Amino acid sequence: MKKDKKQKAKMPFRMNLLFLAVFLLFSLLVVRLGVIQIVYGDDYVSELERTENVTVNTSVPRGKMYDRYGKVIVDNVPLNAITYTRYSGTTAKEMLETAEELNKLIKIDTKRVTDQDKKDFWLLKHPEEALEMLSDKEKELKPKEQYKLQISRVKEEDIEKIIGEDLKILAIFREFNSGMSLTPQIVKNKEVTKEEYARVSEHLDTLPGVEITTDWNRTYAFDETLQTVLGKVSSSDEGLPADQIDYYLARDYKRNDRVGKSYLEKQYEDVLQGQKAKVKNITHKGKVVETEVISEGERGKDLLLTIDMELQLAAEEILEKELLAKKRGGANRYLDRAFVVLMDPNTGEVLTMAGKQYVVDKKTGKSSVKDFALGNISTSYTVGSSVKGATILTGYQAGALYPGQVINDQRMNIKGLDKGSYASFGNINDLSALQKSSNVYMFKTAIALGGGHYIPGQKTGMDTEKAFSIMRNSFASFGLGVRTGIDLPNETAGIKGSEIKVPGKAMDFAIGQYDTFTPMQLAQYVSTIANGGNRMKPHLVKEIHNPINDSKSLGPVYQQIQPTVLNRLDMKDEWIKRVQTGFRMVMQPGGTGYANFSKADFQPAGKTGTAQAFYDGPNRIKGTEPEPTMNLSLVGYAPYNNPEVAFAVVVPWAYQRHQDHSMNKEIGYQVMDKYFELKKERQKADDKASDKEKK
Repeated sequence: MKKDKKQKAKMPFRMNLLFLAVFLLFSLLVVRLGVIQIVYGDDYVSELERTENVTVNTSVPRGKMYDRYGKVIVDNVPLNAITYTRYSGTTAKEMLETAEELNKLIKIDTKRVTDQDKKDFWLLKHPEEALEMLSDKEKELKPKEQYKLQISRVKEEDIEKIIGEDLKILAIFREFNSGMSLTPQIVKNKEVTKEEYARVSEHLDTLPGVEITTDWNRTYAFDETLQTVLGKVSSSDEGLPADQIDYYLARDYKRNDRVGKSYLEKQYEDVLQGQKAKVKNITHKGKVVETEVISEGERGKDLLLTIDMELQLAAEEILEKELLAKKRGGANRYLDRAFVVLMDPNTGEVLTMAGKQYVVDKKTGKSSVKDFALGNISTSYTVGSSVKGATILTGYQAGALYPGQVINDQRMNIKGLDKGSYASFGNINDLSALQKSSNVYMFKTAIALGGGHYIPGQKTGMDTEKAFSIMRNSFASFGLGVRTGIDLPNETAGIKGSEIKVPGKAMDFAIGQYDTFTPMQLAQYVSTIANGGNRMKPHLVKEIHNPINDSKSLGPVYQQIQPTVLNRLDMKDEWIKRVQTGFRMVMQPGGTGYANFSKADFQPAGKTGTAQAFYDGPNRIKGTEPEPTMNLSLVGYAPYNNPEVAFAVVVPWAYQRHQDHSMNKEIGYQVMDKYFELKKERQKADDKASDKEKK
């Protein structure tokens, strides 16, 4: 009994103690709520009502490209587009809900969805099952480590079930998730129908982050013409090139921005890109409640190129015609390309930069001719006698030769070497040596440059390293063997032969049969002779213009590209004029170019070239010695007494053995004839327009 009484006595005490504890806890809670309500109430209300101003940049179309006469070459075609912008605080679940709603309004391509995407999607859709994949110990790991384990444990049969509508939702969600925060991400910009565009527009209030806009795509008015030189632009899927992300991010680009990937598009990225439109989105509780345009943006500036597109098309047609003609019947099996460059020798403006390549599809066996304009700066070849003008001038400059010097052109018998011209010309001077393309004259000049002498049957005694040094340094002043400086990336300087201690190689160099040069280098070289000694920097952009809304006109000039003299030949004017005379004689009776240019009424001057070479092209059989072949070249300008256009033609691997042809000269004559034909037509049109104005 006493024990029961004691227990009954303890019960009220414990109950009272419990009630006291509950009372104290409620008191603390009330006090805390009071503090929150009275002291911090306004702060919390402000936080709930707080809005954020988020500025978003949207892309604008790139600048256009025009030819020198205002014809559009590269333009933009507008595309309806649907974008998504992920704001700070947006959860994956919210993005998924928006993707589900958007899927009801548009059709989406699911080809880009990967198995990894499907696994991520499955984990998102099945959070409880995903958690059960982890042991209690694994749940203590860092989220990244947990995620790796969960991904590895998603079963193939689970992701195989993601088909139909789920797959489409995933494709949309994938695009949502691939964009950077606060950066508009293209969800769809190809084949967006008017109906889709309208439906999305009507439901924007239920699609947080989704917007409708106008995107753009590059379009080329002349199809493949010059495309290898014009370059390419990354797609909205590609964004910034992986190897240049840091470079562009440091310049305020976003990861999904479209940029020039190659050549002119890349070289002039800064002006073609334009100024992005800026839109301020006012968000509340993570949702956009108001949008304000800060800046409309401005599309990129336009480029007026130096290219004459009508002449370019004509040159390409000539190249293609000649290539196919020489390939007919299976002849000239290694011949697969040809190049021609036309340049204003006084300004460096490139009027035409044409290249064509004959290709055969290995699967179908069908042949075609494709654009290879880029080969004018990216490939180099031994070009033969067309460089002899530089050899003669080098001889004058170094004192190894004097104007009018007579040399006996007979086959040379040097100890261990037998070398000569294609014919023995007897006693000839420097002008005749250029006119007839004497090799012996150049051989003996090279020997003299090395301090040697020719005595039949004996060694020359020349310092070949000295001869190479003098010739290469001099040739570089014309633009041969060095980069021309053209406003395009990835220009090659050519290939230098390494056997500089062999006398025969130095002699070969003097006739253009050792080092390799690009067609653009040849054009720069002959322009330097044509204009009297200034090595002009070639360029493809003539002017940069501010954009205007009129799609048919150019805006005001933003910048003019001025002619740039890279260097002046350290040579007497009379020496250069003498070589000019020799070049003129090449195109006159007795000259190597006369047969093809005899009917020309534009007064040409120039130099032909044939080089013994070895085939090292795409059809060479691996592991075999390269077969001997012949390269053809031609340089020139017109009119000879007041040059306004210079040209260079290169036809690598033109023929083998006795399949001789003059494709280089045929191309050169036709292209130059077309240039002056177009000039006359334009002059007549200008005169006609002038007469109308007067009336």
